[in-house]
Amino acid sequence: MTVVDQFTRECLLLFADSSLSGEKVAAELERVVHERGVPLSITVDNGSEFASRARHAWAYRHGIPLDFIRPGRPVENGYIESFNGRLRDECWNVNVFFSTEDVRQKLEQWRQDYNLARPHSALGDQAPMAFAAAWLKSAPSDSELAPSPKVPPAYSLLDVVS
Repeated sequence: MTVVDQFTRECLLLFADSSLSGEKVAAELERVVHERGVPLSITVDNGSEFASRARHAWAYRHGIPLDFIRPGRPVENGYIESFNGRLRDECWNVNVFFSTEDVRQKLEQWRQDYNLARPHSALGDQAPMAFAAAWLKSAPSDSELAPSPKVPPAYSLLDVVS
């Protein structure tokens, strides 16, 4: 499962498991919300793990609208599709994985490199975490845009796919 902030381009979560139920999706998103605050919306694909009752109940409890892309229209979620292509090319296709824990460790290493060391032209050639930190430093403290004092308003839109 991939969770990316649409504004800062930060990869907030890469999660791998032998299966991905709605309960697991909700538990992992709960960790993201605990760290970052509640987003204003979440863009998701139509996988069964995102259409589950557990996932809908979780979103409802937090007051988070779910924005489902139309089936067969991955272009509606273009950034996350591009991100997942990069993840596939740079991590999945070049590593050998020996266990679920090994997968998780290698995904976390890739995520840290992506967030800390990779400049993005859309972010003024800054890495996602540097961009987010600069935005938070320059944003007014009473900004109505920010859903939480911990995060930029971009967090209002998350891309989540499996």
